[in-house]
Amino acid sequence: MSTLVAYFSRAGQNYGHGGVVDLPKGNTEVLAEAIAADLGADLFKIETVEPYPADYYATTDQAKRELRERARPAIQGPLSNMEGVDAIVLGYPNWWGTMPMAVRTFLDSCDLEGVTIAPLCTNEGSGMGGSEGDLRRSYPAAKVARGLSVRGTDAARSAGKAVAWARKVVSA
Repeated sequence: MSTLVAYFSRAGQNYGHGGVVDLPKGNTEVLAEAIAADLGADLFKIETVEPYPADYYATTDQAKRELRERARPAIQGPLSNMEGVDAIVLGYPNWWGTMPMAVRTFLDSCDLEGVTIAPLCTNEGSGMGGSEGDLRRSYPAAKVARGLSVRGTDAARSAGKAVAWARKVVSA
């Protein structure tokens, strides 16, 4: 069984500890790297061609607009080969109650027939939002495993928990 860890994460200005903080590395990236290292999995960072604004609030406005418009922002280097991948640990922050639209751009480019998607969602209290249901509705060819919600400000301390969860869901 081959696992891919694909993630979208945002360094720089993020919300945490009750206000805007500056992160040298995005919370989701911290967890994705730990999981990929433990599983010996390939790691794919979902990055938009046009970077999001540096300002946190400008980014949230853009994310809301993309969600409302059901946009599919272009991503850099879409994954070209899913051959042999049976599971994707899919990491993303909760943006407006679901995954960022760039994550959908990535998923739309993949052959998900029979692939297990294990959603890993960082947030500051909003949990998985509707992302698990959105994944099931939008990608019915895939099996969506029970996801893991991690408070972003706890990401570094939660790497062990995330690794244990990933081991369990990708081996199921």
